Amino acid sequence: MKPLTNGQAMMARIAELEAALKRSQSKMSFKVGKKGGVCVYGLQRFPTTLYADQWERLFGVIDDLKAFIEANRGSLKAED
Repeated sequence: MKPLTNGQAMMARIAELEAALKRSQSKMSFKVGKKGGVCVYGLQRFPTTLYADQWERLFGVIDDLKAFIEANRGSLKAED
């Protein structure tokens, strides 16, 4: 078997990293942060962190948030 050229090795590494990124984005996980916040991993590149009371306030207006998203669907962008 022939050794890979630098370009082939680089392309193979890019494909490997893209596959790892897809795997990491497909599953959400939770962790308690250093300052006591609830960190949600898997939504975006960096974790989304709110304190428990902030999450609870957000849960209390979830129907309003859903309605807002639906009413503004045409102006909102979606992640690819």
